Amino acid sequence: MYVVDLNCDLGESFGNYKCGMDEEVLPYISSANVACGFHASDPLVMEHTVQKARENQVCVGAHPGFPDLVGFGRRNMQVSFAEAKAMVKYQIGALEAFLRAEGMKLQHVKPHGAMYNMAAKDPELARAICQGIYEVDPALVLLGQPGSQMLKEARKLGLKVANEVFADRAYEEDGTLVARSKAGSMITDEEEAVARVIKMIKEGKVTAITGKEIEVQADSVCVHGDGPKALAFVKKIHKALEEEGIQIRSLGEISRGRE
Repeated sequence: MYVVDLNCDLGESFGNYKCGMDEEVLPYISSANVACGFHASDPLVMEHTVQKARENQVCVGAHPGFPDLVGFGRRNMQVSFAEAKAMVKYQIGALEAFLRAEGMKLQHVKPHGAMYNMAAKDPELARAICQGIYEVDPALVLLGQPGSQMLKEARKLGLKVANEVFADRAYEEDGTLVARSKAGSMITDEEEAVARVIKMIKEGKVTAITGKEIEVQADSVCVHGDGPKALAFVKKIHKALEEEGIQIRSLGEISRGRE
């Protein structure tokens, strides 16, 4: 039996700026990565997103990033170990307040954008992120790229980990995501994206941008909710998983099944 989590980055609107199709996407996912105010979101958006997640019985994870609203958290920043750890703790704490108010518990943490990509290769940043999570709650699941430094450091600390794959992103041969600045970084053909997702789950393989097949482990599939075809894309993936007999379960359920 194949089981996978379907996650989406949500709560990324702020103030007068609307981003994403959160309410429309929520019925089709099992885990929501909610922005915590640094790269996007604000207190009202966080509160509303958590409430809607509860209504749809979707588990919530923190989506901390660098303090970079203008760059949407996608610009690299050089920060110290102490700064990175404190940033993560601060953002987790903010989201936990809204979850507690709704009678919910935080399930996981998935760093955003540049923080996520840098920590995939930078051991010190990876350690800082993991330490920040561990000091808040060692029972939280860290969601990250298979083979990344972030997951390696998490395992050293004893954190639970989940391997994330992307439905609409191209891969380099080393398993990292192709930079958005490069041609071909996004998979725009919906049928191709769905076929790649099924292959990653059932065969543990994906074709890199060079044409070489590489191995991946898919505990959770990330779908984006902010593109022009976002809703149709999420629906199509959800339907394809069901047709292939792949059960959609939250990260918490998947990690408990391994214990």
